[in-house]
Amino acid sequence: MKYKLTTYRTLTGTKDILEIPKKKSGQWIIYQNDEPTYFVDCFDFKKESNLIMNNLILSERKTIDEVIKRIRKKKNINLSLPKIPIFEIEVKSEEKELELKPLPEEWIL
Repeated sequence: MKYKLTTYRTLTGTKDILEIPKKKSGQWIIYQNDEPTYFVDCFDFKKESNLIMNNLILSERKTIDEVIKRIRKKKNINLSLPKIPIFEIEVKSEEKELELKPLPEEWIL
């Protein structure tokens, strides 16, 4: 899948953020150890973990932040959502082809 890699200049240096070019509701890129690693699409029912995420977020009304926080605590894994800096200047942007995996099912259960 193609993603948009944007480099921002911030007060503390430069920061690269991987974004979904035509982001839809229910889609997120999740970072592990500050590297883009997982892609969640709550409406892609081909992957079991996305189906579980759909149930958690829509049926149980949990936020993606709550789900990630629970996984971090339960599995002691450094997961995060990328955040665009508050004071930033976009330096460059490029398309990047990556194959990000869905979150492992055993983490979500």
